[in-house]
Amino acid sequence: MNMRTETLNWTFIQTFLTVAKTGSLTAAAQKLGLSQPTVGRHIKLTEKSLGVELFTRDVKGLTLTEAGVSLLEPANEMANASAKLSALASGREKQLSGTVRLTASVVVSHYLIPSIVATIRKKEPEIEIELLPSDTSENLIFREADIAIRMYRPTQLDIITKHLFDQPLALYATTSLLKKWGSPKNLEELVNLPFVGFDRSELIINVLCNLGCPVDRHYFGVRCDNQSAYWELVRAGCGVGAMQTSIGDKDQHVVKLEYQPELPTLPFWLAAPKALRTNMRIKRVWDLLIEELAKKFSEPAKDR
Repeated sequence: MNMRTETLNWTFIQTFLTVAKTGSLTAAAQKLGLSQPTVGRHIKLTEKSLGVELFTRDVKGLTLTEAGVSLLEPANEMANASAKLSALASGREKQLSGTVRLTASVVVSHYLIPSIVATIRKKEPEIEIELLPSDTSENLIFREADIAIRMYRPTQLDIITKHLFDQPLALYATTSLLKKWGSPKNLEELVNLPFVGFDRSELIINVLCNLGCPVDRHYFGVRCDNQSAYWELVRAGCGVGAMQTSIGDKDQHVVKLEYQPELPTLPFWLAAPKALRTNMRIKRVWDLLIEELAKKFSEPAKDR
């Protein structure tokens, strides 16, 4: 292998890793915020610099060659080292200004975070907030986000975590739906109501099966995996649906069912890289998130 690494640009290594992860120039371009031709040019220049072919194209997209696979581990090591250097440098910043990037689930981002962001901006107007609604796990080490709100305990290395609370779930429906179908008094009556379900996810199916109600996806007349759209379908009267009580109890479009089966709770965790925890602006946002989320979950439901 003819290695000419003295001309290799670090940006090209990042591009190589992103293309390897996504398997597509288009997907990599979207993730990196670059144009597709720029990503393609980065790959060509990397191959020229290293003297090897990194990818082959097939019906599934771009696949790593044998040489590309062999370079993946050292490239990841470089990325980790660079990310740690960047995080350590950021951690030494003492300004209470600049940008903090948050990531949370789609539902939390839509229904809980906006008012909290407004409060943070009111208290700290020099701190800019970027919000990434996502139900996938963003990588904190690579600075895809500075702080993450998770519904599970993060297990990455070099991550600081804090368990905030466990959020109950409950079943909700519109009054018009319950007027038509009746308010269930037991599990048997409950499963006779129409439900909004998930599409590809089997989470709700598994919960109902664990309650002793074996169903399949066709039990749900309406299905959607986007949880914000799912909740809007419940609010529109398409069927019964589950939601965090901190959201559902305050929603004027639905009522909580009187009969509630035993549902799992959702743990709320905050996570941030260790180095960034000493960054003043990130620490300030971290503390405000803890404070404001605690208020959210202690607020009583409004009268209807």
